[in-house]
Amino acid sequence: MTLLPPFIAPTPFTDADAALARVRQIHDAGLAHLRQQLQAFIALEAPPAAPLPRVRACYPFVRLATAHHRHPDTRLAYGFVSHAGHYETTLTRPDLFASYYLEQFRLLLGNHGVALEVGVSSQPIPLPFSFADDEHFEIGLRPWQRPLLADVFDLPDLLAMDDRIANGTHAVRRGEAAPLALFTAPRVDYSLHRLRHYTGTSPEHFQNFVLFTNYQFYIDEFIALGQAEMQNPDSAYTTFVQPGNVITRHAGLAARPGDDPGATPPRMPQMPAYHLMREDRGGITLVNIGVGPSNAKNITDHIAVLRPHAWIMLGHCAGLRNSQQLGDYVLAHGYVREDHVLDEDLPLWIPVPALAEVQIALQDAVADVTQLEGVELKRVLRTGTVATTDNRNWELLGAGAPQQRFSQSRAVALDMESATIAANGFRFRVPYGTLLCVSDKPLHGEIKLPGMANHFYRERVGQHLLIGLRAIERLRENGLDRLHSRKLRSFAEVAFQ
Repeated sequence: MTLLPPFIAPTPFTDADAALARVRQIHDAGLAHLRQQLQAFIALEAPPAAPLPRVRACYPFVRLATAHHRHPDTRLAYGFVSHAGHYETTLTRPDLFASYYLEQFRLLLGNHGVALEVGVSSQPIPLPFSFADDEHFEIGLRPWQRPLLADVFDLPDLLAMDDRIANGTHAVRRGEAAPLALFTAPRVDYSLHRLRHYTGTSPEHFQNFVLFTNYQFYIDEFIALGQAEMQNPDSAYTTFVQPGNVITRHAGLAARPGDDPGATPPRMPQMPAYHLMREDRGGITLVNIGVGPSNAKNITDHIAVLRPHAWIMLGHCAGLRNSQQLGDYVLAHGYVREDHVLDEDLPLWIPVPALAEVQIALQDAVADVTQLEGVELKRVLRTGTVATTDNRNWELLGAGAPQQRFSQSRAVALDMESATIAANGFRFRVPYGTLLCVSDKPLHGEIKLPGMANHFYRERVGQHLLIGLRAIERLRENGLDRLHSRKLRSFAEVAFQ
């Protein structure tokens, strides 16, 4: 026997708002069912004499069936299926993804002229994914109840959370619907929970433009800027959020429900995130990812489920050319991937191209902030290949080991995160870019020493961050239709952005 929520029959919709309302109804009913049954389970005073019935609720699905292929506007990057057939995906958190789902539904309805079917899938909702940030259901369990939990409720199943769709290795079996989205609902829920853990902030606060850095100095500058924006009467930003969900509203705006629980954590999370928010979610999130490609992959694996419009790496690098000066900027137009963390997901034979829309925005932002142009701009900004390594002490491998490869690749800079972030952007169809600042020149005798580093940081960190912010403003001003181009989409692509 299995206890299920009230049955909701699959229903066709030609109105995106109505389709989303049904998704919300199914999802809310499923969560309410799981919570109610869990409370009944916790209320048991002693181990049951007979096996308890299974408790289950399943995610909503959205399905598209096209008998004839009607090719839409060929300039579109998403919002359509490439062939006639049956397509489906499971959905979660319609409260968080309402605007995103509405856009996808409207595009599919407009581009194909057929109804979308919404119903209850066969994919169970894991019990832990039915609770909010500050709810910890396991606290009330008795010792004898813990081993019984998996017998009664569905727990997270890693087999339902892989990245085969995004990696292009998913094989559609006979009679199975093709995927509509890169991520299934369990995969999305898993990442939402991981984001809370790693960044110390709720997914609701993440904005559609993301900056990554590997130094606390940038965070300090961003905090000061965020607080200043909250006092600026002309600012388009409405809220500034720090780890622990510490919320500062723009001066003159009233507090909202949920503002109170925030508190600075006693220890910072592994990759703290800060959010300068706008009402349209077009603000800026800055994440301190720390050092190394593993962190870079980890955080972008999870932020990708939020479907941001772009992410950009603002970090430090080793300059490999003697003509470079400390504090010069490097705009990556290619990558040497010696990070290795993505070798299985995105083989090295796959190129990671520069994206013109992001490259132009970054170059123009450097010119805007430095007030340099022409030859003078070229003196401080070099475009070239960036090599990313997983060996922080590559310099100690001896002459001729990595240096020869870097020289053959024409690399102008070396770091530990940029190629990973760009490659995961390519893999997850998130527009990406890299603007680095030269902090040392190890091949030319200028290694990082405390005095040199302090001077470098004082001179460049503030300007570098302002350039990143200006680049995002330019991307926003240029329009999302230009940013989401077809360059990141395959010839057998999912319909959702």
